[in-house]
Amino acid sequence: MIYTVTFNPALDYVVRVEDLTLGRVNRTTKENVFYGGKGINVSILLKELGYESIALGFVAGFTGMEIEAGVKALGVHTEFIHLQEGMSRINIKIKSKEESEINGQGPVITKEALDALFEQIKTLEDEDVLVLAGSIPSTLPDDSYEKIMELVQEKNIRIVVDATKDLLHNVLKYKPFLIKPNNHELGELFEVTVTTDEEIIYYAKELQK
Repeated sequence: MIYTVTFNPALDYVVRVEDLTLGRVNRTTKENVFYGGKGINVSILLKELGYESIALGFVAGFTGMEIEAGVKALGVHTEFIHLQEGMSRINIKIKSKEESEINGQGPVITKEALDALFEQIKTLEDEDVLVLAGSIPSTLPDDSYEKIMELVQEKNIRIVVDATKDLLHNVLKYKPFLIKPNNHELGELFEVTVTTDEEIIYYAKELQK
């Protein structure tokens, strides 16, 4: 089975405004709501490609209920942990002459809730695939990805990590099966600007080492 982990799911509220004017009432010409979070995105895409997965993570409040219901309606299996306080975030994406975004913070994830996720991870079996995608909320320890990977080191589990900078760098010692930094994230790891294909290849090989 493929498992995806999204620490901070979101409702992405995408609106189109022809000419956004600050300080005035603006009316939308188009609106959409999407269920966001990188791990959730992976599960939705896998479903479209004909592969089953189980989405793990944390949801809270009425927005969390909507995220869970919406993801299930798309045919994705979920085993989200329900937080008792707060609400899952809403991210506002404004499409106009220039694009603007306002991203919510999300709920506080308690130690007890994090431990519950760790217990879920412990049940994974050989040949499973685990996808760790996206950032970790500031309320959680920076080594949360590392702790997850440490839990399954003795099992034959392929781990995919989609993260940035230190979050990615610090898990490399566990030799993930796949990582996917873009050129900007690759450059951040080596404190350089990566622009050409040759530079991307060079630094990707350095990262592999």
